[in-house]
Amino acid sequence: METKETPFRKMVFVCTNLRETEDRPCCARRDGVALHAQLKEMVRDRGLHGRVRVCRSGCLDRCASGPNVMVFPDNRWYSGVAAADLEKILEDIAAGL
Repeated sequence: METKETPFRKMVFVCTNLRETEDRPCCARRDGVALHAQLKEMVRDRGLHGRVRVCRSGCLDRCASGPNVMVFPDNRWYSGVAAADLEKILEDIAAGL
């Protein structure tokens, strides 16, 4: 096993968890998958690819307030994210680069 530093300055986790039943909310049914794709495209369009990694995440245990986005190493959490919020989130992410 090798241990290395992460190859990215920021890691962005977008919850795309899909619950099998609809008795509890999940981020996938609240546009988590689309938000992940859109944020990934925005990172690429702004030339941040290679420094910022946008990843899908499984359940973050906060689906009731989702969709959720976590940013590391910033220790920042965004809840109730909509497509209109992605620009602000990306500005926050890029400010620390």
